[in-house]
Amino acid sequence: MPGITREEVAHLARLSRLELQAEELDHFAEQLDVIIGAVARVSEVAGQDVPPTSHPLPLTNVMRPDEVRPSLTPEQALSGAPAAEEQRFRVPQILGED
Repeated sequence: MPGITREEVAHLARLSRLELQAEELDHFAEQLDVIIGAVARVSEVAGQDVPPTSHPLPLTNVMRPDEVRPSLTPEQALSGAPAAEEQRFRVPQILGED
């Protein structure tokens, strides 16, 4: 498998809108070549009977049922707020939108 060339790195840099110096192109070409080689070795090891996974162990999300519990009233929640409006915290506008 031929290594990645500095021209390919320059092309990727242009697509990524990165400005790279000549020595960086060579440096990144070497690094990317090592990364591509490592991925190729992993691909060789994985057989047809090994499904692709994102984690080596299965992940389980532990959920609890939603239960209504006593909580603060809107007045209690807003009692310490510097500003409130229509039972909501009032914060400064930051995006310039209405």
